[in-house]
Amino acid sequence: MSIPTIGGRRALPILTPEKIGGLKQELADVIEYRKSGLSLNWIVGCPLDCGYCVRHLFQNFEMKVPRRLMSDEKAVRRLVEHRYFRPHQTPIQLLNRATDPMLPAVKPHLFNVLRQLDDQGLTNHVLIITRWRVDPEDCAVLNSFTHLRLTVLVTHSHIQDERIEPVDSTIAAGSLRTLFEHAERYRTVLYWRPIVPGLNDSDADIARARELSRYAHATVFTGLFFRKEIAAYYQAHGLDMPYQDTARRKIMPDAAEQRILDAFEQDASWGALFRKTSCGVAYAHGEADYNGHYGIRELCDICPPEQLAKCEAAWEQPDLKAVTRQARELGASGPVEVNDRAIVVEGLDEPPRYYLQHGFGYQCHDRAKPHHYRQHGRAEIGWTAEDGTPAA
Repeated sequence: MSIPTIGGRRALPILTPEKIGGLKQELADVIEYRKSGLSLNWIVGCPLDCGYCVRHLFQNFEMKVPRRLMSDEKAVRRLVEHRYFRPHQTPIQLLNRATDPMLPAVKPHLFNVLRQLDDQGLTNHVLIITRWRVDPEDCAVLNSFTHLRLTVLVTHSHIQDERIEPVDSTIAAGSLRTLFEHAERYRTVLYWRPIVPGLNDSDADIARARELSRYAHATVFTGLFFRKEIAAYYQAHGLDMPYQDTARRKIMPDAAEQRILDAFEQDASWGALFRKTSCGVAYAHGEADYNGHYGIRELCDICPPEQLAKCEAAWEQPDLKAVTRQARELGASGPVEVNDRAIVVEGLDEPPRYYLQHGFGYQCHDRAKPHHYRQHGRAEIGWTAEDGTPAA
């Protein structure tokens, strides 16, 4: 029997139904709707061992060898036939939670799926996040897609503790430069994350990020996603706890953000800097933010004036009746509100809220989980209320 190949390499084997059945349900389900897009994860397993990886949440951190859950063709069908997928509108993420898409065994499958989506004439935003090696040959493939609005986000933290991040950050830095130098149809974003006070926010770390920002079409910075599963890993491996508490949202303390913004404001050599992923992606492509962050005006105080103008022109408060009708169809309970910052609903979890958000180009928040002023939807750890007391 012949061995299947893809891109000149042996194709990744597909897990048996029994092994898939042994995975955590959230991992076995290949599609997840996240804020930055409808996320397709048909390959699981990664050898990079980053201590803060979200794979801890799916209980497969010890799965080091990538394996497919289904064929590339079936994965594409699952995506485009998904109830929340809108052609040309819904942003897409590929392989962003259970492997690195640029691993040698994985990237032929990534390119295959990109080709199938592009051949359908789809113009959706597609986000690929990597910290691994990208060479000029890879860039040639990425440039070959003629319809998709493709963005490669290169994760770079400059964390020096090998117990937390064993992958040398110079690999990501080299990939960023290569991607930027060869970019034609795609765009490249420096994904400066996770920033942890006292670990990688020194003056030298900030200077390093400033240097790298010149090799990207935009830079996005963000904090640590510190859930109880990740805290348990830290404790089991004798790592210093970055925070005393865990949180549902990413932790980016006020003081750490301010140090970065002060450095940014004092040095005009920085590239464009953004707090939110979709803001950086939209800027890189010369478009308004598809997540409607313009309604949260305090997010925009670091944005380039030309980007503010684009977002202002595209931002429109949706009709309450239209929002209410769609929210009710998705299962919303209680009152539906449209204010000058966001749509506010009750009884909807994240996927239907993101469906509304991307459909209307307007923020959509859960009334029970408010986005507090200036925290930008981040965890309350490290922030203070307006009266000076801890936000938590």
